[in-house]
Amino acid sequence: MAAKNLNVCLIGYKFMGKAHSQAWRTVGRFFDLDLDPVMKVVCGRDAEAVAAFADRWGWESSSSDWNAAVTRDDVDLVDVSTPGYTHAEISIAAAEAGKHVYCEKPLTFTVADGKQMLAAVRQAGVKHMVNFNYRRCPAVSLAKQMIESGDIGEIRHVRCTYLQDWLVDPEFPMNWRLRKDAAGSGAHGDLGAHSIDLARFLAGEISEVVGMTKTFITERPAEGTSDGLTATAGEGTEQVTVDDTSIFLAKFANGATGTFEATRLAPGRKNYNRFEINGSKGSLVWCFEDLNALEFYSTSDPGTQQGFRRILATEGDHPYVSAWWPPGHMLGYEHGFCNAVYDLTQSIAHDQPCSPDFLDGVRCVAVLEAVDQSNESGRWAEVESIE
Repeated sequence: MAAKNLNVCLIGYKFMGKAHSQAWRTVGRFFDLDLDPVMKVVCGRDAEAVAAFADRWGWESSSSDWNAAVTRDDVDLVDVSTPGYTHAEISIAAAEAGKHVYCEKPLTFTVADGKQMLAAVRQAGVKHMVNFNYRRCPAVSLAKQMIESGDIGEIRHVRCTYLQDWLVDPEFPMNWRLRKDAAGSGAHGDLGAHSIDLARFLAGEISEVVGMTKTFITERPAEGTSDGLTATAGEGTEQVTVDDTSIFLAKFANGATGTFEATRLAPGRKNYNRFEINGSKGSLVWCFEDLNALEFYSTSDPGTQQGFRRILATEGDHPYVSAWWPPGHMLGYEHGFCNAVYDLTQSIAHDQPCSPDFLDGVRCVAVLEAVDQSNESGRWAEVESIE
């Protein structure tokens, strides 16, 4: 029997729009699905540009009116790939229209907005998922399995570092990621959200934080044009209204300690998203710049053989890999998105919970917000408990 269709509406067509489009057009070619995604309509503010995008990426149609698109009878799921300040309005409207919702991270800027989004999807009874795509790297999913199997014992230390360098040059022009009203925060919410989610995914809930943020380059050339992490300058200058770096300490509910650092001013670091987790019986280390490899140290190895071993997570029985290439053939950035929409479509097809869902998204925002509170008070701040 042929699988039923899942008609998708994508909102946003820039950097994340490309990544999500690649996932939707690829997933059914590699994975066996119980729902077939149909790329029904893509939305953006520039009608001409979004029409060209639709033609290039294989969407059936385009629209410059997302309100009309999310209420269409032939749309089942709304994929929100726009800047963070739009997430709440679009996601709530989609849920109220009875559509499943797939939303980029961070879910939103404030816990208050996040709670409204969570309430909307729960009341509507629709599936909801946040795209923390790094969970879907096979090596990260393998780390999750190993932790749950007790391979590193009781978790004691969590170290998360996310470093980039694309804003090192003070002459790099402004774009939306440098404006608080559009981005919410700088490295803190953009990069730190990923680290927080990975820490929660692997080690559990964070209960208290103390931290600081800083903006080193407070003024930049005004924006001319921008696309993704590239831009050209316009005339004049503009004030930067977000942080360049965020650093905080964390206490986990299970007693573990954590350190977190995020910056976009680390020369030489392109996408250095790394964690190290130390337990009573061993350690696990992963970095996105070598995303297929997981490092594992076990205290149970003979003393003469102890040392970090490098696990190449490309075997067919590693998470997700059986759908892709033969062992040793590397996966890349785009594969995490494809693995995510596979899980999402299967959750919808079998009426199972999605992960990470909007509750995970709000809990991540709660940690980000607590760090902001700590930055203002100079004291430890409790992370709000969200249910």
